[in-house]
Amino acid sequence: MSNLLLGFLAALVIAFLAYRARSLSKSGAAGAVLTGTLIFGVGGWQWAVLLLGFFISSSLLTRLFSKQKTPLNEKFEKGGQRDIAQVLANGGIAALFAGLSFLSPHESWPWIGFAASLAAVNADTWATELGVLSNHPPRLITTGKQVERGTSGGISLSGTLAAAGGAAFIALLTVLCTPSLSVPSLPLPVLFLVVTTSGLAGALFDSFLGATVQAIYHCPQCNKETEKHPLHTCGTPTHQIRGWKWMNNDLVNLACALAGALVALLSLLGAG
Repeated sequence: MSNLLLGFLAALVIAFLAYRARSLSKSGAAGAVLTGTLIFGVGGWQWAVLLLGFFISSSLLTRLFSKQKTPLNEKFEKGGQRDIAQVLANGGIAALFAGLSFLSPHESWPWIGFAASLAAVNADTWATELGVLSNHPPRLITTGKQVERGTSGGISLSGTLAAAGGAAFIALLTVLCTPSLSVPSLPLPVLFLVVTTSGLAGALFDSFLGATVQAIYHCPQCNKETEKHPLHTCGTPTHQIRGWKWMNNDLVNLACALAGALVALLSLLGAG
């Protein structure tokens, strides 16, 4: 109980600072307290390092390149200030694995699943924040057709490299924190590769969902595709042109995190 209280206090301070820095909305701060309490309180400082690594690096990238991405804001469903749905979409799977570690304290798989889920959402965030800055237009992951920057499902070489870098960053933190947790099932270099590749796989799966089942809309006034609904940035009502109506960007991000974790756990089974 004392660990949960300390976790709650730590999460509360971090969420408050993130809210003051406008990285989180009020609801986003509440979501951060919820997930942070579970991860900090149950997992401990090693788990906190990975979560903070994701949140701080992604928030910094959002701030650093916000001006360059202003023309693309019409494409994205939400802005850079994360709400509770975004927080839970990115950190919910990680929080789940932190909770599972309480039930299986001597098993390595919750830690690996936790790390891979954060590697996936970090890879996706880095790809989004850096990939749109590429001088070369992206191509749809399913067909290879050239699309506009910011289009859901579009990938580029620079964006893919950014995704790999985001996954590798979390993998490096995982390796640095793992010795004190003792994961005997995988040598540390192999663990690094597993978390990195799983994170990249999750980000690519995110792009696949964006190109196939994510709800995408069209603005007749601007004649552009967008994730925004029911109104585009210009104020014009948008209408759906593809995807499942209920599959928004938050659910795609949740699937990204889950996919990264599952790939890592399947790799762990294969290694065993």
